[in-house]
Amino acid sequence: MELVVRKNELLRELQLFQGIVERKNTIPILANVLIEAKGDQMRMLATDLEVALRSHCAASVAKPGALTLPAKKLYEIVRALPDTDVRIEEDKNGVKVAADRFDSRMQTLPREDFPSLPESGTSPRTAFSREALRQMVAKTHFAITGEDTRFFLNGALLVLRATEMSLVATDGHRLALVTVPREGTADITGDDEVKVILPKKTLLELGKLVAEDDGDIQYERGENHLFFEAGSRVLISRMIDGQFPAYERVIPKGNDKDIEFDRERLTAAVKRVALLSNERSRAVKFEIDKGKVEVTSSSSEFGEAREQLPVDYTGGEMKISFNAQYVLDFLNVVETDIVSLSLKDEVSQAVMKPVAAQGYDYTYVIMPMRI
Repeated sequence: MELVVRKNELLRELQLFQGIVERKNTIPILANVLIEAKGDQMRMLATDLEVALRSHCAASVAKPGALTLPAKKLYEIVRALPDTDVRIEEDKNGVKVAADRFDSRMQTLPREDFPSLPESGTSPRTAFSREALRQMVAKTHFAITGEDTRFFLNGALLVLRATEMSLVATDGHRLALVTVPREGTADITGDDEVKVILPKKTLLELGKLVAEDDGDIQYERGENHLFFEAGSRVLISRMIDGQFPAYERVIPKGNDKDIEFDRERLTAAVKRVALLSNERSRAVKFEIDKGKVEVTSSSSEFGEAREQLPVDYTGGEMKISFNAQYVLDFLNVVETDIVSLSLKDEVSQAVMKPVAAQGYDYTYVIMPMRI
C-alpha cells in the first residue's frame, strides 16, 4: 500500500479515533486502526468490540491495499508533523510514515487479525436532528454509572416515539431525562415506542460526532448493532441487552414547593460553599425559608461555609441536603438564566428543571442526602 494524504485532514479523523481504541487491551489488534487505500480515499476503522468508528478522507493512492497501525502513536506522530502532505507506504520491513524531511517506520499487525464489523445500509433509516442529539447527550451522559454491576445501568435509554424522542440516564442517585420533538417521521405510529439502551462510551463518542460539521444524523438499527452516520463518519455500537428501570415511576408528581433561582448565582454559591464540604460526601445543605435560601456546608476537617440567596418563596421552613457535584452537573449543562427546584419534603426526590427552555424538555431528579 502507498498513499499521500493531507496532514490536517488525516489528523482530524485520527483525533476522533482516540476515544475508541483502548491503550491497555488484552487483544493487541484493538489498539490499532485499520487503514484501507482504494481509489481516491483512505478509509479507517477502529473498535474496542463494543463501539467502532468508520471514517475516510481524500487521498492520492499509488498502490491500493490495507494495513493496521497503532492508533494513538500514529495520531501523535501526525500531530507533530508540519502542515504538509503525509506519505504512508508499506514494505517488507514495516510501514513508513513520512512528511517533509521527517521519516519513520512503524510496526504493523496483520490486517487479517482485525475483527470484522457489520456494515450499515441493510435496515431502514431515520434522520435525527444533530442539535437535538447534542442537547440530549450533553444533558444526560454524566448521570450514567460506570461501575454498576447491573450492566443495563451502564448506558442510557433511547426512546423513539412518533413525534418525539427521549434519552434517559440514571445511576440510582439521580436521573436525567431529555425529550425533544421529532419532525416529519413516519417510522413509528400512534402511541408506539421503540426503546434501546446505548452504552456510556457510545454516548460519549456520539457527543463528539455531533459536535462536528452540520446536517442530520442518519440512524439505523441492525440486529445487534446501532449505526449513527454523520457525513463521512459512521459510529457503530453494540446494543445493551437488558431491561432499563421504569424511569417514569422515579419522577415525583406531588412536589408542591417550587423555588426559582438565578442559575449563575446558584452555581457560584454551590461551588464556593462546597469547598468546605466533607470531601467524601460532598454534601451541601439548602436551608429554605421565606424569601431566602441559605446554601451551607460543614466538615470536621475544614470548617463550615454558607451563602444566602434571595428567592421568591413564601412556604414553610425546610432543610434538604444534596451532593454538590450532582447539583453542579445539572447547572453546568443548562443554558437558561433561571432554574427551578421542586420539593415535597426533606427525604423525597427533588426535581430540577430549566425555566423557559427552548426546543427541549429537561427533567433532573436528584435524591436528597441524609447527613
